[in-house]
Amino acid sequence: MDVRVLGAAAPDPFLSAADLFETEYDLEWPVRVRVRDDPDERTWAAHYDGHHVLNISRQAATSVMARELALHEFAHMARYEESHPSHTQSIDEVLFLALTGRSVERRKLAHCYQIANHMKDIYADDITLSLAPATKLLTFLESQLATAVADRPSAAGRTDWTRLTAAADPDITAVNAAFALALVERHDLVDPTHPLYDFAAVAGDDAPDVDVDAFKRRFKSLVTNPSESDYRKALVDVTRAYAVHSGSSPAAD
Repeated sequence: MDVRVLGAAAPDPFLSAADLFETEYDLEWPVRVRVRDDPDERTWAAHYDGHHVLNISRQAATSVMARELALHEFAHMARYEESHPSHTQSIDEVLFLALTGRSVERRKLAHCYQIANHMKDIYADDITLSLAPATKLLTFLESQLATAVADRPSAAGRTDWTRLTAAADPDITAVNAAFALALVERHDLVDPTHPLYDFAAVAGDDAPDVDVDAFKRRFKSLVTNPSESDYRKALVDVTRAYAVHSGSSPAAD
């Protein structure tokens, strides 16, 4: 596995992640790690003709989560190389299939991309969590959800629809909570007394139109090796459930 770090960051976390990844998996294409200055873009994987790029913010690259974040992105690359439907399905095609002829709020349309990423993350983390302890991931999920719940807009003035972070609005925060619970339950990581459940309950109360348990079941029950058509249907269904059926009101197409 060929990993090269480009930018002012120590290569150790990325090489350590590669060593751990190679105990069970491998990548045919080389990986280029590009360290970015933008702290809001934590990590993302890109795929080109014959190589992958792991984009990571300088803040993330120098954090205690650097190795775990790199391992997660390597897992995305592996799913891409194996042509797993979660990593080859076009979200634009899904939006067309799910929402044509329907009126959907612009903010919810934007959130559909985040939901699709959650489904990709489920399959990437099936790999990640088979390789590394979940301690740091649990701390990260708990921190993110706690911050989102605390940072939610007030009931009197929910006007901050331009933000696309976890705290953008209560609806997507509730779906993010469902994703976190699905991930930990899928891998039996916690018991029902874990603080994640308390934060998820608050997120659900803040978004009465979003059924947290229903979205949790959708994420948790994703089959390991779906066919292309089965995965497309699952993504269409969850997109429609969020954008159309969770309290949508008439809005711009």
